Amino acid sequence: MTAAQSYRGGALSALTNQIGVYALCDLDQNPIYVGQSVDGIRTRVRRHLTSARSDVIANRQIDVWEIAFVWAWPVATKAEVEPLERSIFAHYDAKLPLMNGKAMIAAPGAVPWPQKQVVQVIEEEERQSRLTPSNRLPRQIKQYDLLVDYILNVKEAPHLKRSLDAHFERMVRYHQRFL
Repeated sequence: MTAAQSYRGGALSALTNQIGVYALCDLDQNPIYVGQSVDGIRTRVRRHLTSARSDVIANRQIDVWEIAFVWAWPVATKAEVEPLERSIFAHYDAKLPLMNGKAMIAAPGAVPWPQKQVVQVIEEEERQSRLTPSNRLPRQIKQYDLLVDYILNVKEAPHLKRSLDAHFERMVRYHQRFL
């Protein structure tokens, strides 16, 4: 096990394993994916970060290298999970498109958000290194290419194209920083 994997494992052990909603956040602390877990947030996030049984990783929608933070909103009942996920998704997707693929519309009415837990899953020195445009832009260009290839050769689907569009919008930001 590498030092980075060890750090990530230790950080994840601090993440709640209650049911609820989570966001995988990038190096800039912007959510890139919002999901839910009715089996435990820590368990679900760990599957994403190890690529074990995670469609968004397997089909190239998200590059795990980019994930530096996990936000979690634990809830008490399963009935609270879906409306909260929709609310959180709609809020963050309006600011910067998420790579979820499918869009979620917030349920009518205000949904209270529980207190958010924030866990950094890579060391700060490593995060700062990855933020360097000369490190980040080439990596994200490759990720974009992998997603295009997946769409062309494995599965052409509207949700994947929506992810591709979200990725492109973020890549333009990385490109501007590079210049």
